[in-house]
Amino acid sequence: MMTRLLKFRPADAVTIVFSLFLLVLTLFFFGKIPSAGSLVVVYSSLVLFQVVLINLGRSTKFFAIVYDLIFPVLSVLIIFDSLGLIVHNINPHDIDYLLIRLDYRIFDGYPTVLLEKIVHPLLTDVLQTAYATYYFLPIILGLALWVKGKREIFEKSVFLILLCFYLSYIGYLLFPALGPRYTMQHLQSKELHGFLISGPLQGMLNLLEGIKRDAFPSGHTGVALTVILLAYRYERTLFRWLTVPVLLLIFATVYCRYHYVIDVICGIILTVVTIAAGEVYYQFWLSRGPLKSKTFGARDI
Repeated sequence: MMTRLLKFRPADAVTIVFSLFLLVLTLFFFGKIPSAGSLVVVYSSLVLFQVVLINLGRSTKFFAIVYDLIFPVLSVLIIFDSLGLIVHNINPHDIDYLLIRLDYRIFDGYPTVLLEKIVHPLLTDVLQTAYATYYFLPIILGLALWVKGKREIFEKSVFLILLCFYLSYIGYLLFPALGPRYTMQHLQSKELHGFLISGPLQGMLNLLEGIKRDAFPSGHTGVALTVILLAYRYERTLFRWLTVPVLLLIFATVYCRYHYVIDVICGIILTVVTIAAGEVYYQFWLSRGPLKSKTFGARDI
């Protein structure tokens, strides 16, 4: 058992480390965080389940699917949802005023207000749909690599994508911001109405995401660019299919009033930091104990 624990994947390590970080943070601010006891259970459970899955590995097809595909997605969703109880309670100082000022200096105006010139129901539907593809991009890439049995590439991609998610969450903790859809609503003269799609999608995203002060940096930009860069490296056909949706997604972050432009710029920087730091750690991990098999996946289980 100890041998397996010492050989956990970078993807396992980053989830365990970040869950422990949030666990310690919750314990430190226990008196300030509502439902802190529940969060302690959640973060402890994430660490425990990750350790269990490390030991079970791919012993059966079921555990292989849970270990490789299901648990990483669940970890991101659970951790993201938990931030709503943490961020504003430990850091109540929103920085929207600073982000608004930076945007104004760059564009000599407010980008979401300037974009009202091109607001159209059809464009709103298209861009709101593109914005929602964010939730599927990592899954699409992961499935493509997993099904083709590209083990080492899959392992590396999952690690880098998880790292990007967790780094963006650290940004939310350090620099909480609501985003222009809340702070600049009084300046907008046009509502973002679509024909059929944007309204239901906006309602669903508002229900799922809630108010978490998750504007800075733009995780949508960081994760989407990380996925597209990995696709360019390892799945060129998929890269060609995803390029337009990702570009539309990035534009949609501002058009749909979820992010300031400075959020997007820092989302790009987030991608650079993720790839640079992730590559260094991943190469270090390979030097300690490289994967013995280069292929795995649906065919091998």
